Amino acid sequence: MTKPQAIADLISQTKDLMREKLGVRALDMARAAAKAKNRLPRKVYSQAMVLAKAETLSAHPKLCLTLDAPALALAASDVQAYLNTIDLADRRKGWILGMLGSLAFNLILFVVVLGLVLYWRGFF
Repeated sequence: MTKPQAIADLISQTKDLMREKLGVRALDMARAAAKAKNRLPRKVYSQAMVLAKAETLSAHPKLCLTLDAPALALAASDVQAYLNTIDLADRRKGWILGMLGSLAFNLILFVVVLGLVLYWRGFF
């Protein structure tokens, strides 16, 4: 496999993993990293931006020769390692439990306020 193809494959694998784990739907790595910026740690986001800059250069045959393939492979492995640690089932379960917790709190608060209003109005 030639160097431009290897770099493009690394970047496409990383984009596919971001699409699978974070739900980011973008055609290029720069947009995918920008959409996932708030869900990525700072170091991982900076590594993703390194890949995004390399993606634009890898499309050009002569500029591709200026890329540092080992550094890009390290950046891709860092991003992919972080994305592989994300557990979608646990994230979904946490979201549901958070929603149920806030709903329960709001219901308790409503009952307390309703009780106070009824007490002040003399119904209790």
